[in-house]
Amino acid sequence: MARPAETGSEQTTGRRSRPTLADIAVEAGVSTATVSKVLNGRTDVAAATRERVTRLLKAHSYLPPGVRRARRSGLVDVVISGLDSPWAVEILRGVEAECAERGTGTVVSLVRGDDARPPSWASLSVQHHSDGVILVTSRITAAQRAQIERAGVGLVVIDPVDLPDTDLVSVGATNWSGGLSATEHLISLGHRRIAAIGGPQEMLCTQARIDGYRAALERAGIELDRGLIRYGDFQYEGGFQAARDLLESPDCPTAIFAGSDQQAMGVYEAARQAGLSVPADLSVVGFDDLPLCQWLSPPLTTVRQPLEEMGRVAARTLFQLLDGETLVTPRVELATELRVRLSTASPAA
Repeated sequence: MARPAETGSEQTTGRRSRPTLADIAVEAGVSTATVSKVLNGRTDVAAATRERVTRLLKAHSYLPPGVRRARRSGLVDVVISGLDSPWAVEILRGVEAECAERGTGTVVSLVRGDDARPPSWASLSVQHHSDGVILVTSRITAAQRAQIERAGVGLVVIDPVDLPDTDLVSVGATNWSGGLSATEHLISLGHRRIAAIGGPQEMLCTQARIDGYRAALERAGIELDRGLIRYGDFQYEGGFQAARDLLESPDCPTAIFAGSDQQAMGVYEAARQAGLSVPADLSVVGFDDLPLCQWLSPPLTTVRQPLEEMGRVAARTLFQLLDGETLVTPRVELATELRVRLSTASPAA
């Protein structure tokens, strides 16, 4: 049976809704970042400011993300932007495994970036009486975050599209290092015309991978050719279209760094249709190290990000929040690693 909406109850009884971090900051005359520092026990806050913020937090009985309902529902919501990718399956595998070990159930909800129909994922999580939410590669608005905080629900984001607040708890991978190592590998083989295909340009992981690619070129003294950079999505079709466009140019690249393994598979097909052989005519590097990479023909050189472990760490971090533990840092990045297989070789003479 659904619980009556809290807002309606508050309007009829006259009770004030639970204040948000921003409300406390406004009343204290400081930034939300300063309030967050006080909550996290940071020492870089003036004593008078700390005392004023602490007094307001106690006066309003503020419930921070690290202090949750005493009674647990034993349920975690996993909200993801799509399940049409092996990438998502690996993430979910890690979340589910960690939750199962702790006797907690998971509910998976799908959202789309252009889907604004109510109820939002935040509303669903409140209706489910969830202990916490793990949000995967999706945006989070200030209103959604405030709704989650008011309900006392824990929140951890995996690969956020952006970081609207520095204290948003998130888990990701060392994307910049991954882009750097992929490009340096191609440079070490003798490639100089190296193209890069990214995902959505606004995503943090895309920006980091392309920045790593650019840094490798700069270190090697190779002038950046912006005409060799493409953006799109992380899917097969996007990789195929971008690669076909690159390979049809008069001075086509001898190597392509793709922002995902699925994009790299699209590059394989574009090369095949162009009559090119991988790696004799075109070297290809992916990103993710999905299980099927080693079974491609040829097996794909790729940057491994520990997807299952990312899911596990996100769930583990969520349970730390639920238990009231203080996090060392709100942002966790797991190490990436280059896996060299047979899709890369020195460029043809």
